[in-house]
Amino acid sequence: MRQVLQGAACNRLHSMEERCARWLLMTHDRAGEDTFPLTQEFLSNMLGVRRATVNVATGMLKKAGFIRYVRGNITVVDRTGLESASCECYQAIIRAYDANFP
Repeated sequence: MRQVLQGAACNRLHSMEERCARWLLMTHDRAGEDTFPLTQEFLSNMLGVRRATVNVATGMLKKAGFIRYVRGNITVVDRTGLESASCECYQAIIRAYDANFP
């Protein structure tokens, strides 16, 4: 429940780039690999924005060298950099998850 509330607050308070970085980090955590399939269409649905907005956000993360994005596949190139691009909500969600599932 806390993760849902944190995500809702994040969606209201933080920039699209920060939210996109948070979502990519959470997906990377669960994928177990640096490269995973993820379309802009799916990401736009998860973030509640237009696909063009996701294109801008992922483009900024790509230009910064944090990710590589080719034909529906994301590769996390610089996880530390991606974490720095994310808002503090990512760490809050991780702490809450670790507290409940040590």
